[in-house]
Amino acid sequence: MKYLLAMLFFVQVGFAQSKDGQEIIDKVKKKFGEVKDYQVDVKIIVDVNFLKVPPTEAKIFFKQPDKVKIKSQGFAMLPKEGLNFTPQSLFQKAYTSFYERDEVVGGVNCAVVKVIPLGEVNEVILSTIWIDKQKYVIRKVESTTKMNGTFLIDLDYTPEEKHPLPAQMIFSFDVSKMNIPHQGMGGEEHSDADEPKKKKTKLDKGTVNVTYSNYKINTGLDDSIFEDKKGKK
Repeated sequence: MKYLLAMLFFVQVGFAQSKDGQEIIDKVKKKFGEVKDYQVDVKIIVDVNFLKVPPTEAKIFFKQPDKVKIKSQGFAMLPKEGLNFTPQSLFQKAYTSFYERDEVVGGVNCAVVKVIPLGEVNEVILSTIWIDKQKYVIRKVESTTKMNGTFLIDLDYTPEEKHPLPAQMIFSFDVSKMNIPHQGMGGEEHSDADEPKKKKTKLDKGTVNVTYSNYKINTGLDDSIFEDKKGKK
């Protein structure tokens, strides 16, 4: 009887730990922490109804913990969450978290964790994160913000990739909530006359599809890559 009770105790402890939101997040951070730096080529396809934006190519540089540089010509503006997303960006500031449930996403068993930033200065009010329970990578993020509505990030990974870096990301958002000028991304603006039946109160959905290729990981990127023209980081 004593051994049976001991076994039940350890099973319960193990179950509780597996359902701990912070523990799951820590495993994601540890996994991503193996990537000290990387550079990658990206192809960006924007789908916003009032813009005609051709597919654009860019290069992204990243270095731990939070240095990001995006190099692109003729592509001035995107919702910032759409290109410089990393697991670190979700957990930079103080937050509280809790495990909510398990859910299958794209055939992958995920833990759903809620993250609530602490303090009044945060733009994001609440994030729901779907975390792959086997590989501890983020598969999906839904965030609600104070000023920019709700945005959704879907991430896909190459099965053979050893590092926790995505092969594709789809960033979805409410255009009416985002601060995006109609001519701010190098595209052609549609006038209201082009869509006379359109209701201005309608929430227009926009997406940014980012495809990643040619990763170069842990090559020792120099800090100078992340400096601006004035030499400031």
